[in-house]
Amino acid sequence: MVSKDQRRRQLARQKFERQRQRRAETRRKAKRRNVIIASAVAVALAAGAAAYAGIGLAGGGDGDERTDARKVTDPCGKPAPGSPSKKTWKKEPAMAVDTKASYSATLSTTCGTIGLKLDAAKAPRTVNSFAFLADQGYFDHSRCHRLVDQGIHVLQCGDPTATGSGTPGYTIPDENLKDPRLKGNVYPAGTVAMANRYDGSDDKTRDTGGSQFFLVFEDSELPPNYTPFGTITSGMDVLRKIADAGAAPPDPRTRNTPPNATVVIDKAAVKKS
Repeated sequence: MVSKDQRRRQLARQKFERQRQRRAETRRKAKRRNVIIASAVAVALAAGAAAYAGIGLAGGGDGDERTDARKVTDPCGKPAPGSPSKKTWKKEPAMAVDTKASYSATLSTTCGTIGLKLDAAKAPRTVNSFAFLADQGYFDHSRCHRLVDQGIHVLQCGDPTATGSGTPGYTIPDENLKDPRLKGNVYPAGTVAMANRYDGSDDKTRDTGGSQFFLVFEDSELPPNYTPFGTITSGMDVLRKIADAGAAPPDPRTRNTPPNATVVIDKAAVKKS
């Protein structure tokens, strides 16, 4: 006859095994989602739209439910008057940032202000390009075109076309991929990083950053392939508000999952401090 103590240990083992299986299944699903989403982030630049069209978004077969934008109250205001930039350049701008100085950026959006600290010392060419584009008004009146809150938690912006395929006409190299903050292939909440079209295997697709960047509002497991070039210093509540409104179903043309909130960068500014 099984004693109460033996029965208790047996039930504990069974509970532990069920928990282990659930964790394994969660990791398996998360890994599959992250591979797909990482590809989605990777194809954010030129030629990305074509590749992206062949890739399903995270959770398509895992019961991931997207909120219908028509049923969500938009938590953001109306965009300021103006049109997205159509400027492009043939080559990367000449270095103008001081790698020994501190730089900050302000994204004035329809949902609130987001403050950034830019790391010119560790990602000089990325910060230089970002500052150049901001100074040129490239980000002004542009809509953040992708929100992902399944598997990873990012808001992607920086494409005036709002399609995920926009580019300033040039590319910049990957930088700072060995940043110690990227522990365990996790981009911590508050990270600002560049999107690119690295496919995970062909080195020819590396060094393909441009204008598109993503803001990480919760720790997100991603391979260290995306240049971290700054941190969010204020406005996490703004990002949470955007995330809480959810994302629309994938656009049939671009396969983006645009946020239900109307997230438009009215003005982007970078200053040396």
